[in-house]
Amino acid sequence: MTRKKFNFRKSLFIKNRLVILNEDTFEEIFSFKLNLMNVFVTFTLGGIFLILITTFIIAFTPLREFIPGYSSSELKKNATELAIKSDSLETALKKNEAYIKGIQKVLRGELEYAKFNKDSILAETAEPSEVDMKASEEEIKLREEVAKMEKESGEKSRNKKKSDKN
Repeated sequence: MTRKKFNFRKSLFIKNRLVILNEDTFEEIFSFKLNLMNVFVTFTLGGIFLILITTFIIAFTPLREFIPGYSSSELKKNATELAIKSDSLETALKKNEAYIKGIQKVLRGELEYAKFNKDSILAETAEPSEVDMKASEEEIKLREEVAKMEKESGEKSRNKKKSDKN
């Protein structure tokens, strides 16, 4: 008993015919000559194309708003506008409160009239932004490296000048 070895590579390239017949008349409607490799490549490329088209449709159309986690562009726009308005209203409120406190001081006689000025009161409310001015570890390391490089370049230039003088 000799068994034939099944060679998968050869079977991929064996030509087959796909025929579509009319069942009543057995008339051939159309036929294709195919092999398994052509079918595999066609379905793979078709699947990739379908995935890409679906991804682009969802990513670049309003359909993405129906996916959980994505918010609508109108909602983002409104949130940004409201944040800007609330920030400006907050600063205006602080200025008005400072102005009213200044007027109350004048009315109580706690402040001399000559020193009372709307601009000076408004300047008091302008708070400097809270910025952390402490150097981080990375910045300290960078400063040390730059100082070391400057020191080395300074020594090289001094040595060069000395050799030029000799």
